[in-house]
Amino acid sequence: MYNWDLYSRLMSDYSSQFSYDGIDGRRLAARLHAISEIGLTEEGGSRRLGFSIEEKQAKQVIIGWMQEAGLTVTEDGAGNVFGRLEGKHPDLPVIMSGSHVDSVPNGGHFDGPLGVLAAIEVAESWNRSGFQPNRTFEAVIFSDEEGSRFSNGLTGSRAMTGDVDMEVQRGLKDSDSISFFNALEKAGLSEEGFIRAERDLSKIKSFVEVHIEQGKTLEKQNLPVGIVSGIAGPCWMEITFEGKAGHAGNTPMTERQDALAAAGQFVSDVPDLPGTLSSSAVATVGKLHVYPNGANVIPGKVTLVVDIRDIYENKRDELIRLVIAQAEKSAEHFGVACHWQQTLKVAPVLIPIHLKNRFSQAMEKHHLLATDLPSGAGHDAMVIGRHLPAAMLFVRSKDGISHHPEEWSSLNDCVQGVHVLKSYLESIIEE
Repeated sequence: MYNWDLYSRLMSDYSSQFSYDGIDGRRLAARLHAISEIGLTEEGGSRRLGFSIEEKQAKQVIIGWMQEAGLTVTEDGAGNVFGRLEGKHPDLPVIMSGSHVDSVPNGGHFDGPLGVLAAIEVAESWNRSGFQPNRTFEAVIFSDEEGSRFSNGLTGSRAMTGDVDMEVQRGLKDSDSISFFNALEKAGLSEEGFIRAERDLSKIKSFVEVHIEQGKTLEKQNLPVGIVSGIAGPCWMEITFEGKAGHAGNTPMTERQDALAAAGQFVSDVPDLPGTLSSSAVATVGKLHVYPNGANVIPGKVTLVVDIRDIYENKRDELIRLVIAQAEKSAEHFGVACHWQQTLKVAPVLIPIHLKNRFSQAMEKHHLLATDLPSGAGHDAMVIGRHLPAAMLFVRSKDGISHHPEEWSSLNDCVQGVHVLKSYLESIIEE
């Protein structure tokens, strides 16, 4: 492919005025570039699936940067990586910040890595200035947030908080029929260690995550960063339509049990469902497998995943019921069977007011207009926010593009986000 140089693209319009107080835009650009080279696709995107070699390589590179920043590094049985800066009072509950480095199959280079590198950049600035906070700080890389491989994401944060249904987890397989725990073993981990990844949450005070917006709100308002007010909870439904495979030429149309015809009707109907319940509800079919997938064979089986979300839990759950009913209706119309299972369901989370206020104060310190906006996407902060105070800061996304090689956030915006994170952390880590 062409000569890849994310660093030069990031630096091309960077204003050095944003490199101050120990935060270095050049360093952040260089690190974003280094991570982008791991799992780089022909289209200029990113492919680092959960528990893949590429995800592990990215973690190893970042571990080196954590150590350069003076952090003590540990890894738990879920593959989560923690870089710890000991506080003056190590017995106090810690403040944690970070995100993930796994990606969708052909994603961008900011979703996840920016949050991890922002946390490390803050720790680096503290280390170089000799600052030791009252509370211990942990920069974290959570494993398998996207869930693209096993259709079951947020794995690392769920393991840390004890939000894992082990029966469901044991039944997960990827497209190559590799089970979740076999993949875990190939990554040098184990089922027993995965179970032990659950932490004593009384020893964590709060979590904060910097992430790209993945929408156009900040861009429309011409703002570099924004404060997340709440996070929509995703539900993933795996639905299987099962008919009967047959010869495409010899089977009359009236005698077919075409699983793909039923699935196609269902996929066509799904976009009309969310709007009947809520203006913020969404439903998406983005993953579909056809069996036996032959040009001259009537499809006998189709398995697909429906991603269902809303910031209102009751509306989201009602949408789930509508999706199931529509699947059963389509199956009945085409004379095929329909089976479904829920592989992920996470409750929406509202960000605590006192943490939003701290972010507002941090933004005012840097002469930025504080604005609130909801997150339609799920994040590790959502999982943690079910148990602990959690906050999020969004960085502007160009054209709202995400999960795509064209995903982009300017270095100016990214570095301003790091400054706001630093001020926010300094306001709560001394308590």
